[in-house]
Amino acid sequence: MGLRRDAGRLGAAMFAPALLYIVALVGTPLVLAFLYSVGNVKVGSVGYEFVGLDNFISVLQSPTFRGALLHSFLFTVGAQLIVIISANILALALVDRFRGRGLVRFFILLPWVAPISLGAIGWKWILDSIYSVINWVLVQLHLVEPFDAPMWLGEGALAMLSVIMVHAWRMLPFSTVILLAGLTAIPKDIPEAAAVDGAGFWRTHFQITIPMMTPIINVAVLFGVVFTFTDMTVVYILTRGGPYNSTQVLPSLAFFTGILGGDLAEGAAISVFLVPILVVIAWLMLRLARRAEVV
Repeated sequence: MGLRRDAGRLGAAMFAPALLYIVALVGTPLVLAFLYSVGNVKVGSVGYEFVGLDNFISVLQSPTFRGALLHSFLFTVGAQLIVIISANILALALVDRFRGRGLVRFFILLPWVAPISLGAIGWKWILDSIYSVINWVLVQLHLVEPFDAPMWLGEGALAMLSVIMVHAWRMLPFSTVILLAGLTAIPKDIPEAAAVDGAGFWRTHFQITIPMMTPIINVAVLFGVVFTFTDMTVVYILTRGGPYNSTQVLPSLAFFTGILGGDLAEGAAISVFLVPILVVIAWLMLRLARRAEVV
């Protein structure tokens, strides 16, 4: 009994730092966000006034919020489609040994390892309306006129496409590593047996490899959706939500409203809208993963 009691105390002591971390850095801000969302709180204000659902009603009536909600889904779905398709291709290319594979893996991981602020600033120069190297290449190839080159960050549709592509570039290494781990875990005798039976590459990939990797793909998509839906770094550095709020997403709108605009209550209300959306997405993805494991 004494050993069991000591083991229980040791387990609790080892678990306590993680619990303290969650409470201090996750739980406390989340509770404050809920409190601010139902109060009248401004930057520099003292005291607290309960206003109920007034902030949520005000947010829902705002066309900017509705646009940001739509942009958030477009941003997330577009980026994740690009990431998952590209990560599958890269994982297939990197699963077999070849000369220089380690160097290729290193370069693929660079966007994830490097600070996102540096990468986004680099992309801002690449997509600049005057100094864009992409536009220079298009002009040299005579695909566009010198003074009629695309304004990647100055037009609504192109700006949204740009932030989606840059964020996909950022998330691609993470998903590639996850899918590569899942791909290497598949027993080699299964695709070899399929090849003996006459199955080609595409049939083996779509009827054997992908179904066996479905739980891993669901995990990659789940993490990618959570990271993308809650990310504002790329949008903030590249466009700051412009032009004319055409790239504004919920996290950036909450930051501009609550921090830069000084309306902490309304900014918190916008942030709180992220919670039920992400909870539903996580529940659906985990349910799909559980079904795939059962099958």
